[in-house]
Parts: sequence; structure tokens; C-alpha cells
Amino acid sequence: MTMLKRATKRLAHGETPMLHSDQGWQYRMALYRRTLSQHGIEPSMSRKGNCLDNAVMENFFGILKTECFHGRTFRSVESLIAELKRYIRYYNHDRIKEKLKGLSPVEYRTQALVTG
Repeated sequence: MTMLKRATKRLAHGETPMLHSDQGWQYRMALYRRTLSQHGIEPSMSRKGNCLDNAVMENFFGILKTECFHGRTFRSVESLIAELKRYIRYYNHDRIKEKLKGLSPVEYRTQALVTG
């Protein structure tokens, strides 16, 4: 609910976003669903037991766990947050992907702007 309350405060007037999640119990709670409705947010859920509905994020979290968390211990929440921020920046700006023609995600998305 904390994340949802923060997100709804950032909505511009008239925005009607869609919020995708899995079918976890917290996303099915009446209070959570009512809050979505009150803010014009359309819920979207993966089908039960079907990770393919959210394959892009499932893939990212798998890579994040392997490359950033595996075998590591964080001494504080602050050090965890700092490492997450560092890794996400690395993933977006520096980590190359074969299926993006050897470019990072940011390089791939901006190449048309640079060459066009």
C-alpha cells in the first residue's frame, strides 16, 4: 500500500494508467483494489502460474539476482538501495546485450535519435 500511495500522489490529473502485477495475495486485497479504482488505475494481472505474461520483468529480475545479489550480504537497507541504483544504471547504460546488436538498452533506444 505504501508504494501504491506514493504512486497515486504522482499521477497527473486525468491520467488513467494500468498497473500490472502477479496474482499475489496483496494485489487481490479489497483495500488495494479499491484504491486502484478510486484513482482510475486499471489492474492487470498475469494468468495464474504463467510467468510468460510478464516475461520481460521476470527475465530482468533473474539477471538482477544472478549478477547483483547471488552470494552477497548487505549490511544495511541503505547499502542495498545504493547497490540496486548502481546496478540498474549499469544494466541500462553499460551492460551490452546480444539481442540489442551489442548495445546497452539506452544505446539501443537512442541510436535512431543519434543517426536520424
